[in-house]
Amino acid sequence: MDNSVSASTANGEPKQELRRNVTIWGSYMWGFADVGADSYVALGLVMAYVQGATGLAFALAGIVYIFIGLAYTELASAYPVSGGGPYYCLRGLGDFWGFIAGSALMLDYTIDIALFAVASAGYINFFLPSMIGHSIEYFAMDLGPFHHVNPLWCIESLVIIGLLIALNIKGVRESSLLNEVLGGVTIAMESLLVIIGFVFAWKPDLLVDQWVHQFPSFHNFMYGSSLAIISFVGLESISQAAQETRRPATIIPRTSITLVFSVFIFALSLSILGLGVLPWQEFAKHLDNPVAVLAGALPIIGPVAGILAALLGAIILFISSNAGIMGASRLAYSMSQFKLISGWFDAVHPRYYTPVRTIFVFSMVAVIQTFLSFLSPSAMDTLGNMYAFGATLGYTMVFIAMIKLRFSDPYSPRPYRMPLNLKWNYKGKTVYIPVLAFFGMLGVGSILFEVILTHAIGRIAGPAWILLCFGYYVWYRKKMGLPVFKSVERDWEKEQIMVLTSAEEFELVEEYKSALAGRDKLLGVKPK
Repeated sequence: MDNSVSASTANGEPKQELRRNVTIWGSYMWGFADVGADSYVALGLVMAYVQGATGLAFALAGIVYIFIGLAYTELASAYPVSGGGPYYCLRGLGDFWGFIAGSALMLDYTIDIALFAVASAGYINFFLPSMIGHSIEYFAMDLGPFHHVNPLWCIESLVIIGLLIALNIKGVRESSLLNEVLGGVTIAMESLLVIIGFVFAWKPDLLVDQWVHQFPSFHNFMYGSSLAIISFVGLESISQAAQETRRPATIIPRTSITLVFSVFIFALSLSILGLGVLPWQEFAKHLDNPVAVLAGALPIIGPVAGILAALLGAIILFISSNAGIMGASRLAYSMSQFKLISGWFDAVHPRYYTPVRTIFVFSMVAVIQTFLSFLSPSAMDTLGNMYAFGATLGYTMVFIAMIKLRFSDPYSPRPYRMPLNLKWNYKGKTVYIPVLAFFGMLGVGSILFEVILTHAIGRIAGPAWILLCFGYYVWYRKKMGLPVFKSVERDWEKEQIMVLTSAEEFELVEEYKSALAGRDKLLGVKPK
């Protein structure tokens, strides 16, 4: 059965849009595939810097993540379209800022593909000593000015990306099924690891000793705590899949809130469990598979648990890299539709109805990032630097856009509203000011400041990427005769009605029309 949605281009020709194939479980797993996997990467990276304060770093980052999650829950259910944060910035702040937000989050998605493919290969390499008698470090070498280059690990990562490109071109239904099956197994295994670890292996005295005697310097804490935010990056995946989610106004609030708190619990549990089982130095020495090291340290079942955790890590990081391709392709698809990037990216595969060009192009960007990262002393640390920059910049802009939309578009139905609001009569209309959004903006903005201050690679490569994208934006907009810093006129009210109708949210359509009619009556505008 063809589940594509027909639409028309500007010249009246029909085009194919994305199918609404993602169910409630699929929506949750898109987010968990991206967010839930982050701890498998961040645990070792964060412990290497914040040492005995690892739990505090994850807790602070997690609180900010909860604010981000609540904001995305409101926005994705109110505007259920492919595009996520950049779309919200486009509607709230205009074309230019929508593009800047898109550039930041596109950096994040391509790094997502690269980082988690590298990390997935790292967990696979856990089995190398038993298979060939050598660890992955055996294959590291010096190549001219580049030291500790590991060609085997790099090739493994590139093969994983290649497999995922083919999978995503085939279609979101098959890709979502992969997330649902493997993600369910992952949640069960991760829960078992946490329960067994706390019951049989956790030593609170070791945790306290490391907190008291191995607390990091202020600089290291800033560096490590800013890396901890990557444990909670990925909520964009649910909003990116909103245009392919069935009944998004109903499904997205359920899946997002469940995702926010389940991932927060898992990430905090693993960090506290780790410091109560092993010294932080053990995790710092195994950046490629820290969770497998933790599982291997459990009494009695350690040898088996280590193997299972390595397999678990490889699986969940594989599907997280897959979620990155999905997000990057659909973000570019959305940006092309709104003339932020070339319409060339707007093409949908005639058979699979997937944005094949965006899948291929931005996956190739991830391939280049993967290759270049292996020329640095630590590929994972390099990619983590870039990841943190893109995420914090994009999320800061989303909070600003959300606050602005509360004023400029109070009429769109919001099936979920971020808690703690102040009611204000603004220019004859009732506006709910989101207090928690201001705290969230302050929190994620502080982490962005930490990234710029302490991450040498992030503060150079991140802004360089934004400037490169800005150069393309100026060229494209001038070529098309469009303003660079101003916005193209759009009928957002018509757009909102079309979006809600496409999502089969007919009650919300009527609610929206009623709100607009009430506004027009108040202003003395004749109905169209």
